[in-house]
Amino acid sequence: MVAGTSIGYRDDMSEAIATTARKAGIPGAVRRHTEPLVFPGCHPVRIPRDQIDDEEIRIEYWDADTEIAMICDPPVSYYHERPASRLARLADRIAAARGAPIEAGGHTDLLVRNARGERQRIMQADQILFLRPARTAPAGNAVEVSTDALPDVVLEVDNTTDVRRNKLKLYESWGFPEIWVEVPEEPQPSRPASLRPGLTIHLREDGGFRPSAASWAFPGWTAEEIHRALNEPALSAETAEVLRRVGRVLGSTDGTGPDDDPFLGEERRESRQEGLHAAVFEIFTARGVSVSRATEAWLEDVADVSEAALVRAALACRDEADFRRRLQR
Repeated sequence: MVAGTSIGYRDDMSEAIATTARKAGIPGAVRRHTEPLVFPGCHPVRIPRDQIDDEEIRIEYWDADTEIAMICDPPVSYYHERPASRLARLADRIAAARGAPIEAGGHTDLLVRNARGERQRIMQADQILFLRPARTAPAGNAVEVSTDALPDVVLEVDNTTDVRRNKLKLYESWGFPEIWVEVPEEPQPSRPASLRPGLTIHLREDGGFRPSAASWAFPGWTAEEIHRALNEPALSAETAEVLRRVGRVLGSTDGTGPDDDPFLGEERRESRQEGLHAAVFEIFTARGVSVSRATEAWLEDVADVSEAALVRAALACRDEADFRRRLQR
């Protein structure tokens, strides 16, 4: 039994993988394998144990006993990659509203080692997200099941593949908390007709997955809203408001907000300062107090002055020199 999984070995290989391996002319690949796993839309490639560390191709699944990697067919396409890159950008927007980072790990290896510490199984998702990367992101080059914290969310894109028949079983047995399966609105030319557009959220509960209408990791973000966001050609006002809402909910739990985000916080401070200065100069205009450009420039450089102090000085000053004296005091 491989560490971290409840799926046991069989004496022979899954018939589907064995057949495709023979058709591909992979000699000596069939030794022993897990209970049947089927990888629609993939073809087998032999990668020996001693070469897997150096392999850079995208894989769906690799097992040390068979030394077979299942590779998407076609391997990498714009249709397949787009939702994963969009999810990373959406997570950045949520992180800004929340005031704390979210880390996207892309195709990082999801690794199970055997009892000897050797690589036994590897899967790669289309995107993985860590909501608290300072505490949970892996220290090494892979996410090691049973050792590292697992990603809060895993995204799988089904355009020619069908993770329900293979990878979802492994994610479940390895203890992953939340899997999103996205079938994009715009199909890849070779996509089977049986795959219907939409996003399905699988949440771990009582040791297994159950479908859910909304995310647990991103409270209140529904499958329908996520699917729409992943398929929009440009960010809509509706989706932007959803991202702000989800970010605010996460921030309320963590005690953070937009002002804690380094970029957005500075933008918000500048905006508030500009609005405050405009209000101060409206007071000057209403009172008939003349203010030179030099005082305007000086005011832009004033720091650590409260809004109340600025307004009081603008209401009470005799002229602009008196205004500056009051603030300096």
